[in-house]
Amino acid sequence: MTTITQTGITSWPARAEAWLDDRGKPAWIAAMILGFIAFWPIGLALLAYMIWSKRMFNRSGRCGHRTHRSREDFHAAARAVRPSGNSAFDAYKSETLRRLEEEQEAFETFLQRLRDAKDKQEFDAFMTDRARAAQMPPAPDTPDAGRV
Repeated sequence: MTTITQTGITSWPARAEAWLDDRGKPAWIAAMILGFIAFWPIGLALLAYMIWSKRMFNRSGRCGHRTHRSREDFHAAARAVRPSGNSAFDAYKSETLRRLEEEQEAFETFLQRLRDAKDKQEFDAFMTDRARAAQMPPAPDTPDAGRV
């Protein structure tokens, strides 16, 4: 799967969010207060975002859920690999995980084929429009009907 690096205008909100997350909840509150002082809808938008993303009410002093989530994912993966002691269950679990990985790969391949087909369709439509525009004779300059 390809990843697109964000640059310019689209990356500043993500960088600002990461910067505020690194400084914790007090930075988010200060940004919200400054937003209210500068222009009240900005402060209101920051407050709504903090509530929606659960940054306002998390128990830790840090705002970033990413590190906590990645630790949970790591521990879940470790539990999935660890044998349970029941050989029948372990065989079933390994077969199910293998099948799910194959299904995931097949689905990602399917999605890539869909994207490629859509890209080809859009390119073909562009080339058809371009060829049609090249074949049409240029319109002669006509004087405006309102002028005398």
